[in-house]
Amino acid sequence: MESSSKNWTVISLGGSTIVPDGVDAVFLKAFIEVIREYAAKGMHFALITGGGKVCRRYQEALKEIAQPSAEDLDWLGIYTTRYNAELVRLSLQDISEPEIFLDPTTVALTGKQVLVGGGWKLGRSSDGSAVALAKTLGAGKLINLSNIDYVYTADPRKDPTATPIKTTSWVDFRKLLPEEWDPGLNVPFDPVAAKAAEEMGLEVCVMNGKNLANLRDYLDGKEFLGTVIH
Repeated sequence: MESSSKNWTVISLGGSTIVPDGVDAVFLKAFIEVIREYAAKGMHFALITGGGKVCRRYQEALKEIAQPSAEDLDWLGIYTTRYNAELVRLSLQDISEPEIFLDPTTVALTGKQVLVGGGWKLGRSSDGSAVALAKTLGAGKLINLSNIDYVYTADPRKDPTATPIKTTSWVDFRKLLPEEWDPGLNVPFDPVAAKAAEEMGLEVCVMNGKNLANLRDYLDGKEFLGTVIH
């Protein structure tokens, strides 16, 4: 990796924001405008994309056709995240690195303001790639854009007593997660990535990616809606 003194803002762009069902071009266009706006102010962004509904559809289709192993499903998921990453990179190609990164531990930088990639390797989601990239770039914070305003004490769709969490420690947050990663797992943050983030002292903010005004507030250092894990 080429050494860089830039202060990178790392954003894990959940697949549910890009591909909630089909590709959400309206949202993606608005998100790209935000990135361009702040890049014009001198900010540098590292964007990591999830797989979204297209990932689950491919995995479900494969299960109907064959008997895939967990590794097969994992690799299929990784490639769908990279497919989404290429979509984002091409939308920003005038200010982004010329290729998506495949390994967040060995990224090459040419001086562009945006770096884009997706999943990395077996046993890790795109969240894991984002945490590894934050470590490589020396970033102390990571924004996780999901489809929820906050992380809750339980699933609010199933438990009416669930309450939003505004700030929490990694020790307490990890109690809400399963111990291991499973391809297609739908949780606020990958448990393997959560452990790695805790070990490196990374601060993660989980917020609703569809609320771009809220993202602007966060980037501007204003009050925002979201769960901060530290």
